[in-house]
Amino acid sequence: MRARRRAGRGIVFAIGVAMLGLAGTACGEGASADADNKGFVAVPDRVTRLVIDVDSSFDEFKSRYEQAVPAFSPDKIAGLADWNAVVARTAELAPHGFLLYGKVDAAPVMKVNGHPRRAVSYLMGNRVVAETMYGKDPVVMLYAPLRTLIYEDLNGKVHFSIDQPSTRFSSFGNDGIAATGKRLDQKLAELLAHLGLPVPAQLRS
Repeated sequence: MRARRRAGRGIVFAIGVAMLGLAGTACGEGASADADNKGFVAVPDRVTRLVIDVDSSFDEFKSRYEQAVPAFSPDKIAGLADWNAVVARTAELAPHGFLLYGKVDAAPVMKVNGHPRRAVSYLMGNRVVAETMYGKDPVVMLYAPLRTLIYEDLNGKVHFSIDQPSTRFSSFGNDGIAATGKRLDQKLAELLAHLGLPVPAQLRS
């Protein structure tokens, strides 16, 4: 089920409900008691997707985003003595709280079959922040780093899209993990403001 509505200038919220099948050994309170369903847990997950209008060209915004969120490379933390050093170095590398851990450009393949619109997805996160959740349940890495998308719609309009972090991490049923999700909402709000994009009220609540 999906519902879309305009909520404030420049922001579209798309809210969906998805059933996530977690492969592996069933565990925790959500494990199915049905003998035919052993080996997985299906967790209902209500997620708020933020789709934000960008008032600049695709290339210009992409460049600004990649400058604000620099690419991570393992060599940048290689040889550090301890976790405190990792925390300090990450703060230096991520002036706006996030780094890029991956990038996928869909356009080169899609244009072969006549699709001219561009879309680049990223894995954006901060492993120092993720560490505060990892010790509570490593499965949080399903959503850490966060996935973002810069794309042109069918009319050529540019958008930036991301699932609201707190709505992703609240699905694990752990107060500590949920609190970090809220913290990521705040960090995302700060990044959007730096990029000159509208900041959804949901990120400030």
